[in-house]
Formats: sequence, C-alpha cells, structure tokens
Amino acid sequence: MKTPTAKHLAIVLLLALILRLLAAWGWHARVDGGFRFGDSVSYWHLAREVAAGEPYRYGEDGWIFRTPGYPMLLAPIFWIVGPEASGIWGRILGAVFGTASVAGVWWLGRRLFNPWAGLLAASIAAVYPGAIVTSVLILSEAPFCPLMLAQLALWVSALQSASMKRSGVFAFSAGLVGGMATLVRPSWLLFTPFAVAAGLLFAEPRRRNLAIGVLALLGVAAAMAPWWIRNAQLTGHFVATSLQVGASLYDGLNPRATGASDMEFVGSFVKEERRTDRRQPGDRPASFEYRLDRRMLEAATRWAREHPGRVAELAFVKLMRMWNVWPNEASLSSWPVRIVILVSYLPVLLLGVVGAVRTVRCGLPYLLCWLPAVYFTCLHVVFVSSIRYRQPAMLGLIVLAAGVIWEAFEKREFLIRFRQGG
Repeated sequence: MKTPTAKHLAIVLLLALILRLLAAWGWHARVDGGFRFGDSVSYWHLAREVAAGEPYRYGEDGWIFRTPGYPMLLAPIFWIVGPEASGIWGRILGAVFGTASVAGVWWLGRRLFNPWAGLLAASIAAVYPGAIVTSVLILSEAPFCPLMLAQLALWVSALQSASMKRSGVFAFSAGLVGGMATLVRPSWLLFTPFAVAAGLLFAEPRRRNLAIGVLALLGVAAAMAPWWIRNAQLTGHFVATSLQVGASLYDGLNPRATGASDMEFVGSFVKEERRTDRRQPGDRPASFEYRLDRRMLEAATRWAREHPGRVAELAFVKLMRMWNVWPNEASLSSWPVRIVILVSYLPVLLLGVVGAVRTVRCGLPYLLCWLPAVYFTCLHVVFVSSIRYRQPAMLGLIVLAAGVIWEAFEKREFLIRFRQGG
C-alpha cells in the first residue's frame, strides 16, 4: 500500500476544521451569543483587559485568579475586532486550535507506528465528538490540547533522537511547551515530573530518560519563571499557578461534596475572610486573595483528615464520573447525546487500553500516550470530576487505538495474501 501523502492529511484537517466551525456556530446560536460557563466569562474578561493594556485582574481582588495563557491567546481578537467582539470569534479560534490538535495526533501516530496509523489517528480525532465539543467552548481545553500534544511530540523526539545535542534541545523545548501548557491549564503543572518518574520506574534506558527529564523540568521552570516572579511580587509568597487551588480543592472535599462542581461556598468564605481579615499598611496587592486561598485550602485538608472514609467514597464517585460512558449532567444527557458519546468513546477507550498494554514494554514514547489519562485521573479523584476532564487524555488514547486498528488491518491483509498465495 502506498504511503499517504500530504493531500490525505490536508483533507482530514479540512474536515476537522469544517466540523469544528459548524459546531462553533451551532453552540453560539444555542447560547444566544453568550457564555454557558462561568469560566468562559472570566477568560473573556481577562482577554479584554490584556488587549486594552489594563492590569491583569479579575474583579476587585482577582490578581492571580487565572493563569495568563488562554487570555493572552484570546487578546488579539479584541485588537482586531474591537472591545465588543462577539464570543463567536473565540469559538472560531478554538476550532483552529482543535484542528491543530488533530495534526498533533497525526504526528504522534506517524512517529510511533507508521504513516497510515498516523492518518487513521488524525481521522478519528477529526470526527471524535469530545474533541469537537472541547474545541468550540471558550474554555482552556481548546488551546491546551495542541500544546499538550506538542510537548509529547517534542519529548518523543528527544527520546528517539540519535544525537545527544538534538535530544537536549528537544527535551528543553518540550519543557518550555509544557510550561506554556501549564499557563493555559494550571492542572498540567505536575505532569512533567510525573512523566519523569514514570520513565525512571517503568522504561529503559533510565539514565537517558533522567537526563531528558531534567532538561524538560528546566524548560518548564524557564517558561513559568516570569509568572512566578510576578506572583511573588504581588503576594510575598511563591504561587505556582493561581490562587484558585484552595477553592478547587474545597470544591472536591467538603461536607456537601458530590464529585461535581458547586462553587456557591466561595461567597461565604469571602465574607468570613473580610470579617476577620486585618489588612496591614504594607500589604501587597494580592495579600487578601492569598489569605482567602489559604483559608479554603486549610478547610479542605482539615475536612479530608477528619473524614477519610468519605474521601475514599468520593474518590470512587469522581472516578466513575470522569470515565462515564455518557454525560453526568442531566441537561446534557438526552438519549441522542448519550448514544453518540457511548458509540464514539467506548471503542476508543477499549482499543486505547489494548494499545497501552501492547506497548507497555516499548519505552517511554509509548507510555507518554496514556500517562495523561493516568495523571488526570489521579488529579480529579481528589478535585471535582466530569467527562470534560478526560477529553485531552483521549487524544493520546486515540493514537494507541489507531495503532491497534492498523496492526489488525495489516494482519488481515497478510492472511489474505498468504491464502491467495497458497
């Protein structure tokens, strides 16, 4: 069979873009041009502030409310269209990011298996409903996914490079991109050390994996350093990502926790902190925000220590919510939606697991395709959970699933030729 050409890839990418643009227009019409999610409102507001050259702040005290990656990517919309730009432009940009993710899936499939497996992986990602939906919501998953895949691709290049110099450049670049991905989606912060540890424990050669991992970690630190310096200047403390960690943790670990997100408690914490807070003349701008975050963080950890049984029960509930075969929210659980998600998600998951098992001894490049699924699972059995949080990880599983499908196809072709020859 002939090797697929650039034309084949272009057709798949064009299909991916068209589907995402149609979804963008459809969703924009469904929400009457507004935003369904509170997170979207904050990203859009901060992007407008960045474009206008205003201080990077959300509300009165939200100096470190969001990491700046996604708002900075949205900001050019306001430079080009104007301060009253419609949200459809953010969704169109998300469609472009989603198409870039399809290209990333193609690259990984091609590099780890063969060109046809790469094209098959891209084709699956192009039409996969979860990938389409996350591309057109004004949420951080849209730009995060291509950055995540770029980090994995650069890491694979570092591991497979014959030249130590090129390997080092790829490794440091992987870290830089990983830092950028973290500035878009803060929950990615610990993935690089997590993957380095996995490479040391489960893959050979360990010394080379360690060297590449250290350079990747340095790259992450280099990308994050300006944000860290700014946060230290605003709070007087080291803040790795944002000051929403306490709220996010309490959202997942509190007396009323169900595994789903419900941030109504924030208002009561703000009132309590304002009532007891004693601002000092020398307080830094984000001191109140920092103390509020600590208050919620301490409340969550204290409750978790006092209720270990409930924490374990919630962890199981969150695990089931994340890997559910259809949406957990009733408003998104009509039977047509359930069937579409079931018939698209379950085969990819099962084939991805088969691919992970088959390649587990093939080295860290293959482990990197399913480590995001493990990482996000570990994270969200602690914090809140929904099928939204598995969507980036599904892209790596699509690569492995495509490898399994193509291997089965090649075996079938071989048997047909063998029988014909016999």
